[in-house]
Amino acid sequence: MIQYLFLALFFVGIYGLLSSKNLIKMLISLNILELGLNLFIISIGYIKGSEAPIITFESITSYVDPLPQALVLTAIVIGFGTTALGLAFIRKIYIDKNSLEMDEIRGGIDD
Repeated sequence: MIQYLFLALFFVGIYGLLSSKNLIKMLISLNILELGLNLFIISIGYIKGSEAPIITFESITSYVDPLPQALVLTAIVIGFGTTALGLAFIRKIYIDKNSLEMDEIRGGIDD
C-alpha cells in the first residue's frame, strides 16, 4: 500500500511541474515530488517486526537500518532550503516582472 502512495505523490508532483505555468504551483509540485521520494526512501529501510537501532540491555534480533532515516532528515533540511530559496527567487521575479506566469515572464525577456 505504501508503495502506491509514494508513486502517486511522485507522479502528482511530476504532473504539477509539467502542467503548471505558475511559479508558486511549480514550487508546491516540487515539494510534493520530494515528499514522495522521501516516503520511498523511508519505506526501503522498513523491516516488519524490527526495532529502532537503539542499544539496550534487551536482546533484540532485528534492527531497522538507520541510514534511510538519516538520508530523509538530510533531504528534509535541503528541501526546506531549496523551498526558501525558490520563494526568494519567485518574489524577486514578481517584483521585476509583476507576474508569476511563465508565459508572461518569458515574453518579457525581449524587453
